[in-house]
Formats: sequence, C-alpha cells, structure tokens
Amino acid sequence: MASTNTPPPWPPIDPLGEALHFLRMSGVFYCRSEFSAPWGLALPPMPDCMMLHVIASGRAWLELDGEAPRPLAPGDLAVVPRGTGHRLTSQPGVAPAGLFDLPRELMSERYEVLRHGGGGEPAQMICAAVRFGHPAAQRLAALLPSALCIDGRQSPHAQWIDQTLRFMAAEARAPQPGGETMVTRLADILVILAIRDWIERDPAARSGWVGALQDKQIGRAMALIHREPAREWTLGALAAEAAMSRSAFAARFTRMVGEPAMQYVARWRMQIALGWLQEERLPLAEAASRLGYQSEAAFSRAFKRFNGVTPGAARRSTAPETGG
Repeated sequence: MASTNTPPPWPPIDPLGEALHFLRMSGVFYCRSEFSAPWGLALPPMPDCMMLHVIASGRAWLELDGEAPRPLAPGDLAVVPRGTGHRLTSQPGVAPAGLFDLPRELMSERYEVLRHGGGGEPAQMICAAVRFGHPAAQRLAALLPSALCIDGRQSPHAQWIDQTLRFMAAEARAPQPGGETMVTRLADILVILAIRDWIERDPAARSGWVGALQDKQIGRAMALIHREPAREWTLGALAAEAAMSRSAFAARFTRMVGEPAMQYVARWRMQIALGWLQEERLPLAEAASRLGYQSEAAFSRAFKRFNGVTPGAARRSTAPETGG
C-alpha cells in the first residue's frame, strides 16, 4: 500500500508566479526626464495606475506625504504602485513644479521628453505611468507598500535590473518603430523584479493574500480558481485539489485569505466580469454565460453584490465603485 505521506501527482503550479504574470501592463505615458539642480517635479494622483522611475544618472529624492524622503541613486528603481501623488526633487524641500505645467517635447502620442531645472548638477531618469486591469494585478497592487525603492547595486536582481535599465534607456534615447511596446514590456520586467525583491525581504509579504498564494495547498486552490473561474467549484472540489479534508481546507483558507473559499470564488468571478465589461466591452449575456450563470438576472444580482454597481453602470463608468 502506498504511504499516506506520498504527495499527490500534481502538475506543477506557481500561484504567485501566475499572479505576477497578470501584471501585463498597458502604457499610459512615458517620459525621459532631463533635470538640472535645483529641480522638483510634482506628479498628481493617477488612480488605477502604477508609476515607476528609473534613475539613469545623477541623484534624486522621492517624497510622499507623511513619509520620510527616500534617496535615489543611479541604477535605482522606484515604484509607486497605487498611483499616489508624489514628488521627485534634487534635494528634500525643493519647491516642485507640476508635471503638466512644464514644457515638453512630444515624441509620440504617449511619449515625451521633459527638461527642467536651474542649470546645476544634472540628473536623468525614465518615468512611466502604466495601467493593468486584471483583478489579480489590482489585488496585488493594493497590498504593496506605498512605494518600493530598489537599490540597483545591492539587489539580488542587480544584474537583471541593470540590463533592463540599459535597454530601456536605449529605447528612450532613440525611439524606434515598436519602441513604446518595448518600453512597456521592459516596465513589466522592472515591476516584477521590484515585487520579487519586496517578497524576499519584507515579512508582510508572507501573510495575507500574497502569503496564501505561497502556501503549497491553499496557493494551488487559489491558482485553479484564477485559471478556471467558470468551473463549478464546490468546497469539496477545492479541498480535494488541495489534498485536504473539507473542514481543514475551509478553516485554513479563511484564516490565510481572509474570507471563505466559496465567497472568494464568487468575488473572483465578479472581478473578472468587471474587467470584461469595462475593458473588452463584452455583452452582458456573454459575460454571464462565460461564468456559468443560467440567467442574466442571477449574474446581475451577484455582480452588484460584489462590485457595488449594476453591470450596465460599470460598463458606463471608467472608475466604478468596487466592493471591498
């Protein structure tokens, strides 16, 4: 008889890696910034966006309200994951100019060169605001610190960061056909490296939703929910996938994720549906059918319960109120 300790023949699943895969981003705007001290730049809040700054040369300070300024050196990467308004300055306390108040050289519809400062010590950086719509990406961004600052020389991913920065700087200096797509994909890599760095060094990354994704059994169940939202999941089916009893699985899932497994399934489906309606303009009937609902009415009731608005209102709005 086979040992009861023999692990089940599971196909390999990397739940956290899959969540990072959902961070595929679309560019909102990119900017090559050429500054000379003293200089200061105020970036306004950009809801639903992640902002990142790559220091190509010189030095800068990142300032967020209520937090100590963070120094940035050549090769460093700063990520503001939830689009919070912030400032970049040559020294703490320098009065910043508004981003949209400065003259700029437009290189394309979404790419520009910004020059500003008093003629002193130079600094160059690449700044980007990117958007991602997948609910896994949005949930992950909500759990990140207000800013991630990666030391490009001390990070275990220093070589990757350095090479990516070089590619990005080359694309920014001399835009080529497809350059915007290149910069967007390079931004993908930088953000994932920043999140990996956070996961490896911050104890907060080992609890809650991110911690649950890293749990072998609960993470597997979550990954399957993410992959197959329309599957007729039951508590028993999820427990079987995790090779646990129903009661043990239910208790562990709720403790680690913060809500019962079947509520998580329903919420995940409605977050997926929200993206379909807003990003893909999917017809209501098709969204309901894709998620296994027998009627539009049942789908609409579930959608409003989790997203706080009707599907029609969500489709009309670019920033609907979403359930917590």
